[in-house]
Amino acid sequence: MNILDLNIKVYFSILLTLGMLSITSAQQITCSPEDKSLFETKINDLEQTKAMSLGDTIISVGQSFLGTPYVEKTLEVGDTETLVVNFGGLDCTTFVENVLAFSMMLQNQQKDFENFTENLETVRYRNGNLEGYPSRLHYFTEWIRNNEKKGLIEDITAELGGVELEKPINFMGTHRNLYPFLASDENFEAMVSVEKEIAKEKFCYLPQDEIESKEHLIKSGDILALATSIKGLDVTHTGIAIHQPDGRLHLLHASSKNGEVEISELPLADYLKNIKSNIGIIVARPTLLSF
Repeated sequence: MNILDLNIKVYFSILLTLGMLSITSAQQITCSPEDKSLFETKINDLEQTKAMSLGDTIISVGQSFLGTPYVEKTLEVGDTETLVVNFGGLDCTTFVENVLAFSMMLQNQQKDFENFTENLETVRYRNGNLEGYPSRLHYFTEWIRNNEKKGLIEDITAELGGVELEKPINFMGTHRNLYPFLASDENFEAMVSVEKEIAKEKFCYLPQDEIESKEHLIKSGDILALATSIKGLDVTHTGIAIHQPDGRLHLLHASSKNGEVEISELPLADYLKNIKSNIGIIVARPTLLSF
């Protein structure tokens, strides 16, 4: 655990002690009053996007988070898994999840916080049900497959000319010390079982050297996952595709390097060339965003 992770845990512990952070056992939700207030402000501001196309809605919601600080492991709160709502700090995955949850609200003309939390749980957890730490979709290839089964997205990588890759997916199981919740033998054994199931399926990715020639087929609002050569991992980063005035495809994402949600300065194809372990991308297109 690094200093940042420790500070996050200490921060949440203080809020819990002072009664400024609520954990509702029945609903398994962790949310501060500040985040609840931010939700109200954001949903009111986003109301104007309802008449937009789905892709434009996703981009509008994503851009509403521009400048939000990048913070790791905001979901690792307390001793048991809860649905964490945190708009003050996002990592690459929670950024995408929050964008989809708000986009679902706009598409389905929802306004209530309870609608948002239901949407977030649907997106974040296997089959849409929070049933402990192992039910969270930790690996993004499984995140894509499971949300495709829910009818929320469609993996279009193969249509773009992607190639299949078969590799062991076991990073969490082989790096147990990096994940506080895996101190529990029950959680650890469950995650090892999840990894074995994930590893049974190949995943498709569009090779890095083919992205520029195919970027015109990728739409603004598509979800992009960065496939990796790192042993035991499928994906290292994710974000949202956005076409810019330069005529090129860029990445709207929570950037760990620059410490906030931003649009990549370089086009996606050029941005990826600076990531040594990157082998290409997986592309998932949001569909109905309803369930």
